Amino acid sequence: MATMTSLASISSRVATLKAPRASKRAVVATATRADANNEARPPARSRFISSPTPPRAENRSSPRSRYGACWPGRAVVPEDVPDLGNGNVKKISLLGSTGSIGTQTLDIAEENPDKFEIVALSAGKNLDVLAEQIMKFKPKMVSISDGADVARLESMIAAMDGDKPEILYGPDGMIEVARHPEVDSTVTGIVGCAGLPPTVAAIEAGKNICLANKETLIAGGPAIGAFYLSRRSPFAR
Repeated sequence: MATMTSLASISSRVATLKAPRASKRAVVATATRADANNEARPPARSRFISSPTPPRAENRSSPRSRYGACWPGRAVVPEDVPDLGNGNVKKISLLGSTGSIGTQTLDIAEENPDKFEIVALSAGKNLDVLAEQIMKFKPKMVSISDGADVARLESMIAAMDGDKPEILYGPDGMIEVARHPEVDSTVTGIVGCAGLPPTVAAIEAGKNICLANKETLIAGGPAIGAFYLSRRSPFAR
């Protein structure tokens, strides 16, 4: 009898736990549909209060996000920023061009040649992929990790049309790619703390930073953030 009572108690407890989960899944599904249709999301119910939470005033000018307060919605581009295209091309420096972030960035640039131009590339040891990228995007500067590979890379791109890029190597080469004088924005897609020096160099050169390197913020976040704001501030010298 005790065992049957215990099993019944456990079953009841499991059912109690499953109910909020099912309810939560339904709320998430409803919010997802609302976001997809650019509609206002239904007011949320508190986990600890039985009555609905009164809805707060919302800014209806931008869609709501399913992620709540931590991601309040889509960023609104200021009106004084010209649209890309029609002669307005953003020039990109890409660190880590053969990795996941790098190849996806190049995919976007290839699909939008009227909006993005690849000016400089930096990669590690994957010369086969890098050589293909150089011949396709024709950057003006390229950096690789090992100087011993420079001659091999030059031979791999010997048949490319047009001007060949300047080939650098090592950490100094990566810094030069990051702060190339013709670049508007630097995409940092390399792994580890190796991303710190080129990010600092790009900030010093006044580039827009497209950061996809978490170690830059984990290892040097307070310093990097303050440094970036000081360089971008109109009151900075």
